[in-house]
Amino acid sequence: MNLTEQQKIRIGTCGWSFEEWSGTLYPSDWPSNRWLEFYARYLPAVEIDSTFYSAPAEATAHRWLDMTPSHFRFTCKLPREITHERRLRDCRTELMAFLRALEPLAAKLQVVLIQLPPSYAPKEEKSAFRQFVAQLPNDFRFAIEFRHAGWHRPHIIRLLEKHRVCWVWSDMSPLNERNQAPFEFQPRTTDFLYIRLLGDALTKYDDNGQRAHRYGKLLWKREAALDSWALRIQRHLDEIRSVWAFVNNHYEGFAPETCQRLAQRLGFDLPLPMTQTAAPNDRGQLDLFAGAPPA
Repeated sequence: MNLTEQQKIRIGTCGWSFEEWSGTLYPSDWPSNRWLEFYARYLPAVEIDSTFYSAPAEATAHRWLDMTPSHFRFTCKLPREITHERRLRDCRTELMAFLRALEPLAAKLQVVLIQLPPSYAPKEEKSAFRQFVAQLPNDFRFAIEFRHAGWHRPHIIRLLEKHRVCWVWSDMSPLNERNQAPFEFQPRTTDFLYIRLLGDALTKYDDNGQRAHRYGKLLWKREAALDSWALRIQRHLDEIRSVWAFVNNHYEGFAPETCQRLAQRLGFDLPLPMTQTAAPNDRGQLDLFAGAPPA
């Protein structure tokens, strides 16, 4: 993979505030209110999960901006009030208020993720969905994740192409399928890819509803799946401007290391503090973006 191809790819995790990462990714004495600052030294992007629950306060958004280097990039989730409660209906006021709250992050914000619930089906929601997509402002880039297979239709692809909304490619395959290369309905609707390696959220709890795992190390490996994802990314690199790939802890147990494993399959290093083996002159992915034009 050449330098230009590497600069198109940003790999990160879904969130950064995980207590299990203290002592593994983060030094154990590093204060939690500076975890993002440490994270951004090693990974070039992050998907902000907290915006799913509420818009960031202005001071919080400015702090995120100040704690990260100039080449670092954010994506963020649209609030659940819009996607899950209002179900994209009668929510223009809430949408515009949320986007205004993101303005302090504008220099580093790349994509707003619209994560729809599994119950969001076209039979009941198609009209509201069309209206919502048509009103999205052009000064933001949006990506949408469907969790109901009823949306997997050619006319929905054409709708997203028309409004330049990215169809998210996500992998939520269960653990008993982790040794298989995943296959999902994955059209390309924009000039960028947005990939989410989410895994099986059911692994979080045991049969009694108690926490089943601590997500501070690899717990299960998805070798075939990562090989498959790397091949898919490489196949499209000549056709697109950028790739955004984000990993959840549920995918392999420790999202930062999965990021590293995916990067290795794509042909570049993503050194992490607990596994730093690169020589001083080796270039990790962050070095590639210092001085590179924004994606």
